[in-house]
Amino acid sequence: MSTETVAETIERESMPCDVVVIGGGVAGLSAAIRLKQIDENLEVVVLEKGSEIGAHILSGAVVDPKALNELFPEWRDMGCPMAETPVTDNWHWVLTEGKQYSMPHLIMPPFLSNKGCYTGSLGNMTRWLGEQAEALGVMVFPGFPAADVIIGEDGAVAGVITQDMGVAADGSHKPDFQPGMEIHAKYTLFAEGARGNLTKKMKARFDLEADCQPQIYGLGIKELWDIPADKHVPGRVIHTQGWPLSESESWGGGFLYHQANGQVALGFVTALDYANPYVSPYQEFQRWKTHPAIREYLEGGKRVAYGARAINEGGWQSVPKLAFPGGALIGCAAGFVNVPRIKGSHTAMKSGMLAAESVAAAISAGKEKTELMEYDSAVRSSWIADELKLVQNAEPAVAKFGEDFGTIVAGIDMWMRYLKIGLPIAMKHEPDYEHLRRADLYSPIAYPKPDGELTFDRLTNVAFSFTNHAEDQRNHLKVCDLDLQRESELGEYAGPSNRYCPAGVYEWIIEEGKEPKFQINSQNCVHCKTCDIKDPNQNIEWTTPEGGGGPNYPNM
Repeated sequence: MSTETVAETIERESMPCDVVVIGGGVAGLSAAIRLKQIDENLEVVVLEKGSEIGAHILSGAVVDPKALNELFPEWRDMGCPMAETPVTDNWHWVLTEGKQYSMPHLIMPPFLSNKGCYTGSLGNMTRWLGEQAEALGVMVFPGFPAADVIIGEDGAVAGVITQDMGVAADGSHKPDFQPGMEIHAKYTLFAEGARGNLTKKMKARFDLEADCQPQIYGLGIKELWDIPADKHVPGRVIHTQGWPLSESESWGGGFLYHQANGQVALGFVTALDYANPYVSPYQEFQRWKTHPAIREYLEGGKRVAYGARAINEGGWQSVPKLAFPGGALIGCAAGFVNVPRIKGSHTAMKSGMLAAESVAAAISAGKEKTELMEYDSAVRSSWIADELKLVQNAEPAVAKFGEDFGTIVAGIDMWMRYLKIGLPIAMKHEPDYEHLRRADLYSPIAYPKPDGELTFDRLTNVAFSFTNHAEDQRNHLKVCDLDLQRESELGEYAGPSNRYCPAGVYEWIIEEGKEPKFQINSQNCVHCKTCDIKDPNQNIEWTTPEGGGGPNYPNM
């Protein structure tokens, strides 16, 4: 057998199992739970790179319980924290500078309604799913990221290798060095979330994107606030579009969800196909909070947590081939986010359940390391496909025609598809990095300084993500060509990495008489993957750091 990158000279312990799941999010845990529901004797392992289940989970979130109803019909009576706050009040605002306009519900297709949904912490829901998985006998290992894929002599995926621990920045082994373990499995499910580094390798190795559009992304940035009781309306859900991104011809939107315990989750998603290299998604989020309609809820409150993550926005036409010899993609590793609904947890969970059913059937039939095309077919004939096909032109319509006219085009297309008179056209995508244009075509954007009460600088906010990485470890952010980074990323594009990163990881140090230095503050990384997506030359690669590193999100 071989691995993708790890030298084979390291002596490793090995562990056999039936199924190994890479990623302890809602997709991976749903797959593991469903496997044990079907056959309690299956040996199922879940590897999670965070310090605990839920530590790296960040979402708005408003959750459609459709998949949860299928996985655990009695979940509302089982202590699931998502049951605390059903959606009671739903608004969609179009913002201009200083003003807001409510979009009438009647002009939006019924499937965009949040009726029957719940708002709360997806991280806490994931922790609950982890408890259910362990109760069923799933072996859940937090703090153990999968670093490499084992490929058998037949070319099939045969398992994974966990990350080596105790490797110094220079590559030498520290006194506490521990080699990663080989996990050998009959089937491997990739549930790494958006832009996972092993998922990227599998897409390339098995040419999984040969017949689909490229995946595209948004950057979601979130804060959690405690607000005064007289301003809190449990179950109120607010979405916004327009200002401030309209000023830079970018697009995206904000959200403000009134959740349990007097808290609101608020955040901002910036589509990463923006052209102006001076745009800072983090600063746009801070500006958005100063809008009178948003400020009204936050004044007198207190920010208690912060985080960021990339979100799949490609839709149905960007879903790749899902199965390959010995493995399959589930959840956000495949990209099942419904962008207009701003939801993906339910589709991610369903994909995990469908994969589990295909894997269990294959193992029951005495098969292993086969290509699970039954799973691929099951997804494409499921309600996941039905739902995503209804909205497949919404994102590309806005990207092509701009937010105002594009929203109208998207609305017409969604209504026509809902009424079953939609045109049989799937609009195309281009990779986000290809949209970025040279800095000399734009003027720098003068963002206001933070006031420390409503708006904050990045490093102060990163402290509220409770991010931590072991000191003196290998840099998990790889720059392939430093000369290219200086000449192009800095010289042509004015160093957009300093602005697109929501955690202040990248900075250019420029001193008179010296060559510019590209400094990477990897200890700040919140694992959002934006650098891997938006670098104009695809010159930065995000890889997994040592286990347990990264954010430790509470209640996010």
